[in-house]
Amino acid sequence: MKKFILILIVAVVIIILGAGGYYYWNKMKTVSPESAVIDNAGDVAGQITDSATQGVLPELGNTNPLENKADVSPTAKTNPFSDIKTNPFK
Repeated sequence: MKKFILILIVAVVIIILGAGGYYYWNKMKTVSPESAVIDNAGDVAGQITDSATQGVLPELGNTNPLENKADVSPTAKTNPFSDIKTNPFK
């Protein structure tokens, strides 16, 4: 009988802790007004930066400075088998 009461008490405590955790998780998930103001301030700061630098900074795009680099490797042209397309051991 004592074992049954102990198991019942543990089950009730687990259920209460689970419900409290669910309530706390839902409470933390909602957006508070302070965090909404902070997020809005970040967006406004980005818009101000974009408008302040418009036409001032050059557009970089996706440029690669090493795209046209010279081939300076001394071993690049030393392999006599580089033109072979088939496997001779097949």
